[in-house]
Amino acid sequence: MAGEAELVVCTTCRLPGSSPEAPRDGARLSDALSAGGVAHRRQECLSACSNGCAVVLRGPGRWTYVQGRLDPDLHLDDLVTMYRAFAATPDGIVPWRERPEVIRKNTIARIPPMEI
Repeated sequence: MAGEAELVVCTTCRLPGSSPEAPRDGARLSDALSAGGVAHRRQECLSACSNGCAVVLRGPGRWTYVQGRLDPDLHLDDLVTMYRAFAATPDGIVPWRERPEVIRKNTIARIPPMEI
């Protein structure tokens, strides 16, 4: 039986070409989610640096998705859409065609649940 879904956001990610002096793009993504009332966990470094901004969608009994190349200024709504679709499934599998385009194109990994 599947448990509650969780969204984890890497707060140390930077988008390619970001200024080292600018706030981290992953932290900006987390702040934007918080401002929108989207519950999530903040995590330093998911080791997906070349694919920043990176997030994880996970939960007991669910497939885990590692997503990358999310721009907090362009993809916030797409991420929220995917997270809600993920949370609405019993196993975490969101049909490919129902995923926002940025999610379809930038899935880093899909990991089976431990129960499989």
